[in-house]
Order: sequence, then structure tokens, then C-alpha cells
Amino acid sequence: MNITVTKSPASRRAQANLENAAFGEVFSDHMFQMEFRNGGWREAKLLPFGPLPMLPSISALHYGQIVFEGLKAFRQQSGAVALFRPEKFYERFARSCRRLAIPSMSREQFIGAVTSVVREDEGWVPQKRGHSLYLRPFVFASESFLGVRASREYTFMVIASPVGNYYKEGVKPVRLTTSADYIRAAKGGLGDVKTPANYAASLLAAEEARDEGFAQVIWLDAAEHRYLEEAGAMNIFCVIGGELVTPPLEGTILPGVTRDSVLALAKAWGLKIAERRIAIDELFDAGEKGTLREVFGSGTAAVISPVGEIRHRGETLSVNGGNIGPLAQRFYDAITAIQYGEAEDAFAWMEKVV
Repeated sequence: MNITVTKSPASRRAQANLENAAFGEVFSDHMFQMEFRNGGWREAKLLPFGPLPMLPSISALHYGQIVFEGLKAFRQQSGAVALFRPEKFYERFARSCRRLAIPSMSREQFIGAVTSVVREDEGWVPQKRGHSLYLRPFVFASESFLGVRASREYTFMVIASPVGNYYKEGVKPVRLTTSADYIRAAKGGLGDVKTPANYAASLLAAEEARDEGFAQVIWLDAAEHRYLEEAGAMNIFCVIGGELVTPPLEGTILPGVTRDSVLALAKAWGLKIAERRIAIDELFDAGEKGTLREVFGSGTAAVISPVGEIRHRGETLSVNGGNIGPLAQRFYDAITAIQYGEAEDAFAWMEKVV
């Protein structure tokens, strides 16, 4: 892919506090941009990070044709910089685009765009363990028109943000609550794709949960309001008895790359695994019987987020005494050790960039 490069006249790197940057609030010097017009992707550019000129009539602002992704580049123990599982993120991006009727791009174009930003802004990849450069590829309908149809023009971009731990307090158990009033996704909808509408539907419930002292909502299915689906914006895992259980991918749950990584590690470790529906009542019953060992979420931002307490219809379930469980800790340690080049990359998950 031929990329036209326009370098930033002066880097903002010296003024940025990479060690204490809040998640997603500081951005690196450059961004990638490519346009879809006349049936093809063209005009690949690397530009200084800055405002976008756009008309208020572009389709994305009115009809929501937008897809995004989020992956990370890590400064490894050797000093090299590597991406974590970029192929899987491309696969999910491509599937999300199909669902939103957005033209596809090749793996080489997607990963090439991400890589170009990381290479140009390599100095923005933090040195400290627990920190990384978060990459946000996204595409939006950029044709100027008002009408309910797929756009004929699109803009694809990549921006980068140096980030620390998603939770400032570190990997500590969080409190979750179910919602009696809201659903996140229904079959046939957008629950399994990375599009803003998927997340916008969750915001009010999340705000109300935080007002009540909870970190997030534990989402139940839309049909029966009974089965676990996601923990906030993360996939959810439970350890019941001697089995690691997670809801199946049936069209309402985002297929997380970290979720896939957890399952791959669990299989390699010889753990008993089940991808099946988990009723919230089963979880509370297991808690009463003493067979519920752990509950944790998985996602790119936090990696692993243990759950210490769940509230449902006025009842409270304490998980593992409110402490992080040994399996959640093991998954967190194993994944981050691979990301930072401290352990053997037996799954070939890391793709070296610099």
C-alpha cells in the first residue's frame, strides 16, 4: 500500500505525560486516513493528528454507518514493539463492516494502516509495564446526503493513544448490577459488531448503575431477561465447580479477542470448558451452594476484570469473598506476559512492528 506521509512539524511527545495519561485522552502525533470513492479504497495518507473538515450533512452523523476497532501495541522486554493479534481484530472489523453495509478492505490495508501509525509514532509507545499504545481504527460514511440508504463514500482512519491500566486502581474486583429496565442487544441486531449504536444503547443503564455505586451493568438476554451476556462492554466468564463457563456466541455477544485468548489458554492448560447459556439464577444458586468460584470479564482495555459482587433484583451475591480468583489472576498474568515479551509466544499472537 502506497502511503503519502505528511509529518507533524513538531512532536507533542515531550509535553505528554505518558506515565499518567488517562485512558483515551492523549493522542499521538499522527493519524492515518484513506477514502472510499468510485468503488475502491484510495488516497492512503499519514497526517498530523488534528481536526477533520466535514460537512454536517455526512451520512454517518444521521444514520450511524460507523464501525470501529481497538487493539494495542506493546513495548516488549527486548525493546521491540509488537501488536497483539492484529489478524483477529481485522477479522472482526471486516465482519462488522459487512453487517453495516460498509465496503470491505484487505487485511494488508487494515494492518498496514495500523502499522504505519505505530512505526511513525513509535516514541509514543510507553516503556512502563502495564502501559501500551491503544490503536483505534474506524470507518464512517462520509457521503453528503440525507436519505436512508448505504453511503457511497467512506473515510477510514487510525488514531493512537498511549494508555495505562484501564482501571487506575489496578486489577481489583468490581461490583456489577443487572438492569431491570434496559436491554443491550437482541438477536438479529448489532450486539455482535463493533459499532457505536451497540455501545450507545448501554450508556444510560451504565450511568444509573454508577450512580448506585456499581462499576457497570451485567447484561442479561433481551428475550427472557434471564441469561448472562456481557459484563459492561466485556465478555464474561464464570468458574462453577471445576468448569470454566462463558456464554456462547449466538449473535448478541461481541466475539472478543481477549475472550478467544482466554479460551485458547484454558484449552492448552487442560481446563474443563463450556460455552453455554448461564442463567443469573444458576449463578446465585451456585453461590449459595459454594460452587461458584470466580466471575470475571475479559476485554482489550482491561484484559481481565474480576467481579467481586453482583446485585440482581435486590439480592446481592458475593464472589470469592470479593477477591480476585486464582484463575482470573493466572489468565491476566499469562496474557500480559506474552504481550510484553516476557513469556514464550506459543500461539504466535504477537506481530512485531518495530
